[in-house]
Amino acid sequence: MTSNAGCWKRRLAVLAIAAISLTACATESSEPRMATVCPPVVEYSREFQARAADELDLLPEESAIAQMLADYSVMRDQARICRV
Repeated sequence: MTSNAGCWKRRLAVLAIAAISLTACATESSEPRMATVCPPVVEYSREFQARAADELDLLPEESAIAQMLADYSVMRDQARICRV
């Protein structure tokens, strides 16, 4: 009795190569799309910014509020970039 296992292995290999080749040509992602939502950036007047800077100068050197404001500044920059 002859075995045709070699023939099936060859067919599976061809099928695998074809599947890999087809997925390489895919133009769409299989992952679901997510909408990008950019948070609004509140605009402050120059006078308000100057007042905030003066108040920031009154805080102690290693103030936690100063660190939080620095982090907030980074988030505002990121939100601006997101809108573009």
